[in-house]
Amino acid sequence: MQKAKGTISGASLRHAFREIIWPRRRLVGIGLVLILINRLAGLVLPASTKYLVDEVIANGNIPLLYQLLGLVAGAVAVQAVSSYSLTMLLSVEAQNLIAQLRAQVQKHVLQLPVRLFDNSKSGELVSRIMDDVAGVRNLVGTGLVQLVGGIVTAVVALVFLLRIDGVMTVLALVPLLGFSLVSARAFRKLRPAFRERGAIRAEVTGRLTEALGGIRIIKGFHALDREGEIFEKGVMRIFDNVKSTLTTSSGVTSLGTFFLGLASVLVMGWGGRLIVQGQLSLGDLFSFTLFLGFLIAPILQMANIGTQMTEAFAGLDRTAELLSWPRENDDPKRTVTMPPIEGQVVFEDVHFRYEEDEPVLKGISFEARPGTVVALVGSSGSGKSTLAGLAATFLTPDTGRVTVDGIDLTTVVLDSYRRQLGLVLQNDFLFDGTIRENLRFARAEATDAELEDAARRAYVNEFTDRFPDGLDTVIGERGVKLSGGQRQRVAIARALLANPRILILDEATSNLDTESEAFIQESFAKLMEGRTTFVIAHRLSTIRRADQILVVEAGEIVERGTHDDLIAAEGRYHQLYTYQARI
Repeated sequence: MQKAKGTISGASLRHAFREIIWPRRRLVGIGLVLILINRLAGLVLPASTKYLVDEVIANGNIPLLYQLLGLVAGAVAVQAVSSYSLTMLLSVEAQNLIAQLRAQVQKHVLQLPVRLFDNSKSGELVSRIMDDVAGVRNLVGTGLVQLVGGIVTAVVALVFLLRIDGVMTVLALVPLLGFSLVSARAFRKLRPAFRERGAIRAEVTGRLTEALGGIRIIKGFHALDREGEIFEKGVMRIFDNVKSTLTTSSGVTSLGTFFLGLASVLVMGWGGRLIVQGQLSLGDLFSFTLFLGFLIAPILQMANIGTQMTEAFAGLDRTAELLSWPRENDDPKRTVTMPPIEGQVVFEDVHFRYEEDEPVLKGISFEARPGTVVALVGSSGSGKSTLAGLAATFLTPDTGRVTVDGIDLTTVVLDSYRRQLGLVLQNDFLFDGTIRENLRFARAEATDAELEDAARRAYVNEFTDRFPDGLDTVIGERGVKLSGGQRQRVAIARALLANPRILILDEATSNLDTESEAFIQESFAKLMEGRTTFVIAHRLSTIRRADQILVVEAGEIVERGTHDDLIAAEGRYHQLYTYQARI
């Protein structure tokens, strides 16, 4: 949630210091030492100018000239070495920090409730993981130490300026104070703009990800121009935001030029007057002018760094907000480690809704005994997949309970339960890679023999034997290089390899042709032996042998029984079955 004000909150500062800066205090400390050495070495040049003008040039002191040249050359060498060391030390660590933060955020996002993913665009989450953390490099990288170094340089330069002439220093500082006030107001405006930019970029990236994933639909429905217009509107929103921040930043820079020019005019007028009156030497004026430059340059640099730091804190705000979202296992009630499952699943008066005023399940109650097959049938939108989501712990009942072996699933540590769960979903997901890698995703430690056995039992080898690379064939993103039936058989083989105690098959044969379906029915029978299985299928011919069939309509169980019992009852199931048979 965006803050009403653009100021850097105390929470952000505390989080940045505690989580980012303090663990790297040694590196930051070394960086501060290096920047101090670098900046102090840089002050050698203006300090030597007075002696160059008043002693070397005025009096022809050649030995002093050589001493000054050696001193300045040494200072330049120190600056070069310290600058290189600073960049290598902190810039590399800053990139390491970005990598670590991205990994941390990604792990957190993967542990968020499934319901959140249903309500969020994957591309938006990708943007938040990859983009929001990038700006924090300025907290550990050269940005922070440059800011400190600039302050130190300005303070030291101010001391020298006051020693040369106090009145002239005050005349120079008045315009600089005006510039500081303008910069402070600008930063308060910039921070919410940077936060908004992150949100817009995430939204546009989300839409772009969807478009690339659905390119066949876009092309098939001649929607290229329409999708192009949507994306163009998104990037123009980014442009408008960038234009706003650039306008503010350039306004600060322009005003800075004006104020600094005014300071130069005042110094020139006052300094010239003092020289004419014999109260100031020419060398003092040259030295004052250079020291003023060393005072002004860090202030300008700090304005630029301030913009970067503001952007960093805006990204940190969004990252901290994302990390504050509760994970699935953060529920304090989840303390029970699920023992080896026998497989008794009970729904007790379960109610569930996605939207406040739209109940999806209304008082669902049934029992699935260990090793039995429960089929869920009904029209689309009746709540079948929601029931499967509750059994898989992807969803949590609003009221009522779902228990496995008498243990309420809302109290279970999810990993301990899901290790014993197998899924084959209607639109099962395959990753870009080989078939072998996708199968091993279910159980990374599986042997090649186990993997090949699962592939054989799901009749994956029926088509991989025709591929030159067999199971090592690369299938593309979402398995695009395979047919629908082939993708579904890979998903079924993956479930076989997982060797689960509870199995959920959501339209598991929906993408299979008649021949492929016949191939795997026997494999399903072997897979279901000794396992509690939930089968969701529109093709009712696939569930005739289920131990219990539940007919779900409008979120309620309207019929239950075996296939023969329900056919004899001539109710809703009989209606669905005979309608399909006619087709």
